Amino acid sequence: LARAGVAVTVLPSTDLFLMGRSHDHAVPRGVVPAGPLRAAGVTCSVATNNVLNPFTPYGDANLLRMANLYANVCHVGRPDELAGCLDMITTDAARLMRVPGYGVAVGAPADLVLLDAPTSAAAVAELAQPLWGMKAGRLTFTRPRPTLHRPRPSGAPGP
Repeated sequence: LARAGVAVTVLPSTDLFLMGRSHDHAVPRGVVPAGPLRAAGVTCSVATNNVLNPFTPYGDANLLRMANLYANVCHVGRPDELAGCLDMITTDAARLMRVPGYGVAVGAPADLVLLDAPTSAAAVAELAQPLWGMKAGRLTFTRPRPTLHRPRPSGAPGP
């Protein structure tokens, strides 16, 4: 596949919903394990192409959630493997789609999303929330971190 330039996109949510529906026991998972393909040099991505339709009647098109689902179903747990899951929804997906100038580099378009995570692996494992995003260098959204409030002592005034 790698020599032929064939790339693979895994659709965990749709594959899980559609595969094995006729089985009443030992239901197959039906999700392609991309790890061996990536190790062999095949460009792989994780995505979703069906949201709230007959093929996948639920979802929110969150690719980080798809990477996390893929990691769970395919038993991906080592930090380097989890980081690879993030690659499959970012850099590897961009390579698959032949997106020019993708990545963080001088002169590249500033299309960025900042995730609230210390590492790529943590972003996938913890479903890190986005803090802000940019398109072409323009801030398009912000999402502040949640504020935790200490419980009030019993009988104390307050909302």
